[in-house]
Amino acid sequence: MADKQDRLLIKRYASRRLYNTETSDYVTLDDISGFIRDGREVQIIDLKSGDDLTRQYLLQIIAEHESRGESVLPINVLNDLVRSYTTQATSVVPQFLAASFEMFRESQSKMVGNMPSAINPITSMPGFEALQAQQEAFVKALTGGMSQFSGSPEPEAKDEAESGEDLADIKKQLAELQAKLSKLK
Repeated sequence: MADKQDRLLIKRYASRRLYNTETSDYVTLDDISGFIRDGREVQIIDLKSGDDLTRQYLLQIIAEHESRGESVLPINVLNDLVRSYTTQATSVVPQFLAASFEMFRESQSKMVGNMPSAINPITSMPGFEALQAQQEAFVKALTGGMSQFSGSPEPEAKDEAESGEDLADIKKQLAELQAKLSKLK
């Protein structure tokens, strides 16, 4: 993560115009989206109150991309996000998403470094299977074993020993994610 010195400061004036303090000119949401795609961290603050508005504007950028048909977030993920605001999982979801995206960034940089012309590069990324298994286990834990598509509990085919091993596996993975998150802070 970029430190505060690398962070681009954008000030929002009372007129709701956004001002780039680095180049001393006004910018749009598309400009801010471009800065982020180029690897810059941004912080958007309200000039008058000093409130940090970064989250609000980033969500607005995402919403605009999604509404233009540039969909990245599948409907079931959006549903899970909405559900997470109404459950006790709200404290775990941000950590899980941050760790998942960190793993994705790491895998992506590894993939770019040694990318053969694969048909589906995403599925051949280093660590993809582990990330997928973690995400499935997390969603399963959040939904109480409910199937993502049927809405009914998945059949229990495992004996208690296998379930205990799965639980130990999930606990281990969660501890690893928490350790990674601690390193990020």
